Amino acid sequence: MATIFSKIIAGEIPSYKVAENDKFYAFLDINPLAKGHTLVVPKQEVDYIFDLSDEDLGEMHVFAKHVALAIQKAFPCRKVGEAVIGLEVPHAHIHLIPMQKESDMLFSNPKLKLQPEDFEAIAKAIRENL
Repeated sequence: MATIFSKIIAGEIPSYKVAENDKFYAFLDINPLAKGHTLVVPKQEVDYIFDLSDEDLGEMHVFAKHVALAIQKAFPCRKVGEAVIGLEVPHAHIHLIPMQKESDMLFSNPKLKLQPEDFEAIAKAIRENL
């Protein structure tokens, strides 16, 4: 059965796409901790990130690096944090979150409430910095 992320990649569920290549897809988290909070997923449907081949795992992180650098340009921050949790959706993914302090990475923090036009502007700002 296809995961929600596979359906997003296939265009069956809308998303705010930031970047894409033949192996990976990056899109905004719809429950963001900060403006620019982005998910990076492999197009290959795999539950656990460490079940990816070494080559694909390395390529995913390089892809994520380019997205993270664009996020940092679009939304100046001290760093873009990376988190791999992956319990809520059985599809490997990396969270990229702009942060000023370590506590900005706490998933128990309140999520931002954004409008569609906010998401569109955020995704566009990141894309323009890729």
